[in-house]
Amino acid sequence: MLIDLNADLGEGFGVFRLGDDEALLDIVTSANLACGFHSGDPVTIRNTCAAAVDRGVAIGAQVSYRDLAGFGRREMEVPVEELYAEILYQLAAVDGIARTMGGRVAYVKPHGALYNRVCRDPAQAGALVDAVADYNASLPVLTLPGSAVHEIAAGSKVATVSEAFADRAYTAAGTLVPRGRPGAVIADPAAVVARAVRMAVDGVVVAEDGSEVAVEARSICVHGDTPGAVVLARAVRTALKEAGVTVMAFT
Repeated sequence: MLIDLNADLGEGFGVFRLGDDEALLDIVTSANLACGFHSGDPVTIRNTCAAAVDRGVAIGAQVSYRDLAGFGRREMEVPVEELYAEILYQLAAVDGIARTMGGRVAYVKPHGALYNRVCRDPAQAGALVDAVADYNASLPVLTLPGSAVHEIAAGSKVATVSEAFADRAYTAAGTLVPRGRPGAVIADPAAVVARAVRMAVDGVVVAEDGSEVAVEARSICVHGDTPGAVVLARAVRTALKEAGVTVMAFT
C-alpha cells in the first residue's frame, strides 16, 4: 500500500505567518504551495520552495480564486476565460520560482472554494484542466474522486490523483462538509489518525451521519492551518507506517 501525505503550505503573507511550514516539511511527502491568490507572497513562495527541495518533498501549485481577504474560501463567480488565465498565471509563477530553487511544480491542487466548485461545476473544472494541459499536460491534478475534474480530465491528456482528507468531515454523498458547519474540521488526534488509517487500508471513511462511505485515495491531506497540524501529521505518518502503509509522494 502506497499513500502520499500532503499539506497546504506557504500560506503566510508578508509579516503574517500561518502554520509551521518547516516542521510540516519534515513530515509530509507533498507540499501544496499557495500561489499568491488566496495567500502566499513571492518571498514566502521562494523560501517554501527552497525548503521543500532541500527535504525532497514534492511541490504542488495550489491554485485558487483571487481572494486574499477570504483566504480563497468564498464562493466566487469567475468567467471561464478569466479563471483559465488566473490558474495559468499562478501555476507559471510558482513553477518558475521552484525551478530557480532546483525544483519544479510536480502537480496541481485547487484550493478552498475552487476545490469544491470544480468537483461539481464542469465549466470551471474545464478551465482548470485546460490551463494545466496548456501549461504542462504531464502535471496531474489532485482532487476528490468522482468529481467533475476527474470526468473532464479523463477526456484530456491530464491525469488525476484521488485525494482524501483526514481532518475534514464527510457527507454521506462522499463530499466534504462545508467549513461553516459545526464539526467540519476534525482536530482530535485520535480521530484523525483512525480516519487516515481506515482510508488507506480499508478505503472507507465514516460520514457525519454515521454511515460508511467508500473513498479512493492515493494521497491523504492534513491541512496546515488545522489546530495542531504538526502533531496530527506526525501521528498520521507514524500510524500509517505501523499499519504497513508506505508513505511516499505520488509524483
